[in-house]
Amino acid sequence: MVKHKYIDWICIGAAVLAALIAILMMFGEQLGIPKASANPGYTNRLFDDSRVHTVDIQIADWAAFVENAEKEEYVSCTVEIDGEKFHNVGLRAKGNNSLRLTEEYGLSRYSLKLEFDQFLDGGNYYGLDKFSLDASFQDNSYLKTYIAYDMMAFMEVFTPLCSYTWVTVNGEDWGLFLAIEEPEEAFAHRNFGRDYGKLYKPDYRSLNAENADVALKYIDDNPESYPGIFENAKFKVSEADQKRVIEALEILSSGENLEAAINVDEVLRYFTVQVFVMNWDSYLGHTGHNYFLYEENGVLSILPWDYNLAFGTYALGMTDPIKDPNILINYPINTPAEGEVMLNRPLYHNIMKHPEYFAQYHTYFHKLLSEYFENGQFEVTLRQAEKLIAPYVQKDPTAFCSFEDHQLAVNTLEQVCLLRARSIRGQLDGEIPATIRGQQENQGARVDVSNVFLTDLGDFKDLESAKERQNAAMDSIRNGNTMFRKD
Repeated sequence: MVKHKYIDWICIGAAVLAALIAILMMFGEQLGIPKASANPGYTNRLFDDSRVHTVDIQIADWAAFVENAEKEEYVSCTVEIDGEKFHNVGLRAKGNNSLRLTEEYGLSRYSLKLEFDQFLDGGNYYGLDKFSLDASFQDNSYLKTYIAYDMMAFMEVFTPLCSYTWVTVNGEDWGLFLAIEEPEEAFAHRNFGRDYGKLYKPDYRSLNAENADVALKYIDDNPESYPGIFENAKFKVSEADQKRVIEALEILSSGENLEAAINVDEVLRYFTVQVFVMNWDSYLGHTGHNYFLYEENGVLSILPWDYNLAFGTYALGMTDPIKDPNILINYPINTPAEGEVMLNRPLYHNIMKHPEYFAQYHTYFHKLLSEYFENGQFEVTLRQAEKLIAPYVQKDPTAFCSFEDHQLAVNTLEQVCLLRARSIRGQLDGEIPATIRGQQENQGARVDVSNVFLTDLGDFKDLESAKERQNAAMDSIRNGNTMFRKD
């Protein structure tokens, strides 16, 4: 039996301490204490974006990998990140139109995926299961995706981490890529905690099909009617998981009681940035894809993905693409797509039918303009990133453009964003029409951007001129293969 003259007070103190710990665990986030999963080890290693990292891909036959890249099949390799080796990592090419066109133009600079648990159960990089290496296809600035993600993060949208990396293959220079955290287990754990929900990457099978499920339209109660969603689940899903998503889509289709099925505030913040960056290779565009769908407890959120064709540069798959910068940079925020598309995008259209949500959408635009663009934060972010990557772009052996074209693209991107901000400010203030019809009827009210050439951000002509440069880089790796040693 324990005897101590203060035993009662000790027991009371222990009980109080235990209660405080329990309260902190339950309400820590509200009190400003981050979740244990909010800062996994990889966040301040590979995704420290204050420096350019190094990634060396060690593989026996790089030429064979590139030759078969369009198959998107995983091969095993060793990856050395900032001097630290990871063995038996899955490697494959990634992309859609970018992958197809890279092959068609006879090029070899593909965007890549690196998956640590593809061949090794439990494989990870300080908690990270997968990341991609973005090749900056049709992005001579190397900055479109980086800036779009920075804007999303500023608006507190759940956004993948990213950082610049100098990629080598078997020790031979391959180029400057943007490392991007892939939204899978680690991403979900970091953003939503240990008990995270389900994650999907809806995608179409054919552009000629209706793809109503990818558009997030309610079809019926049969999960087989939603292959674009459920066949692209990032985690294993049950019938109950499918039922929750379908029920949420049914509520969305009704346009009523939306907050029971939609994280409306998050969706409004997402669309604020999505509309600003003029990305039509997206949910609001012809394809209707390039987003992640997150579901937790029957409530849906939309997450950002893929911005190399943002800022008015998407024309792939469009029979009669709009190329006039006066139209694109002034594109109206209230009708950010043509009527036929809008009517088939309920996540935008049905939310904006509610005056209170529509007003909040405008409030978020005001926040983005006043706190990110009009106070100089955008220019500082852009120029800091430009200064960081400039030496690497200058020596990039597989670049899609010359260094001079890169500098022109950076300046053009800055000009485009500032003019876009000016146009949206005019739309919010009522000086510029905020609808397609209004601008068609009063074209003179637009911000004049006739001195902007969006092709300077990246165009097909750059692909034609990059082949010789990329072939030379491939030859260097072939010649270096005789010195390659397996560890």
